Amino acid sequence: MKAFREAMSWIIPILIGLIIALVIKQFFFQIVRVDGPSMQPNLQNNERVFCLKTAKIHHGSVVVFDANGVDPQVSVKTDYVKRVIGLPGDTVSSKNGNIYVNGKKINQDYISKSQRTTGTGNWTLRSISVQNSWLKDNGATKVPKGEYFVLGDHRSVSNDGRYWGFVPKSKIDGVVKVPSWSGTKTTRENVNKEWQHFYDK
Repeated sequence: MKAFREAMSWIIPILIGLIIALVIKQFFFQIVRVDGPSMQPNLQNNERVFCLKTAKIHHGSVVVFDANGVDPQVSVKTDYVKRVIGLPGDTVSSKNGNIYVNGKKINQDYISKSQRTTGTGNWTLRSISVQNSWLKDNGATKVPKGEYFVLGDHRSVSNDGRYWGFVPKSKIDGVVKVPSWSGTKTTRENVNKEWQHFYDK
């Protein structure tokens, strides 16, 4: 009995700790590893960031989502990290490196002018939905209810909503926040800030 009590005295705290960790990961936040260059210059390949599951999604928020069922090339759970450009009901278009949401040019200070104009392309939701044959949203003019339109910051290499469409809210795990020890002050701000000035003044 003594040996059993001694064993339980360290097994029970470990089990409690594991349960707490699982609850936190499931409902509050988790650590995510950025895979690939699609969010450069603001997030780097292999950089580790926090994913806050209860944070509200705004224009400009960087989010983590499961691309399985979103990107046709993905058949298993795969985390993508992208920036939210269009909320449900928004119109989105791109012309000469400028992106317009609901007819207003957005603030893209988080990437340079050359990064905006290289690889972003000229398009509307309708033109890319027809071009890429989004069967359920063929000829889409607005972001559907309960879904989001996302882009990578490194437009010339990013596999994003321009190619496969919209991200259902049910697929989004949470909003990315960069810890104080990662990146630079500028790149942290470009990811972490609240986007009150999403549109250009």
